[in-house]
Amino acid sequence: MRTNNSPNSPKAGLLGVAFDATDETKRVTRGKNFILAGGCEETHGRMQETVIKVNEQLDDRGKQLDEVSASELRDIFCDVTS
Repeated sequence: MRTNNSPNSPKAGLLGVAFDATDETKRVTRGKNFILAGGCEETHGRMQETVIKVNEQLDDRGKQLDEVSASELRDIFCDVTS
C-alpha cells in the first residue's frame, strides 16, 4: 500500500465519469493523471481526447497537474475543448 509520502503516489488526478451508455459495455481508461469511467463509445472517446490534450498542454508548459491552479486548469480545459 502506498502512502502519500511515497514518490509514486499521485498528488492530483482527473476523474471523468459519464452515464450515457445504453449498451452493457463497461468502459474504463486509466492514464497519466486520469481515470475515466463509463459513457457511450463517443462520450468515452471524447473524454479520452480531452485528457490527452490537457496532459499535452501541461507538458508544453513544463508543469505537473498538481502544480497548476484551479483557474489555470480551467483555462487549459477551455483551450482544449474549444
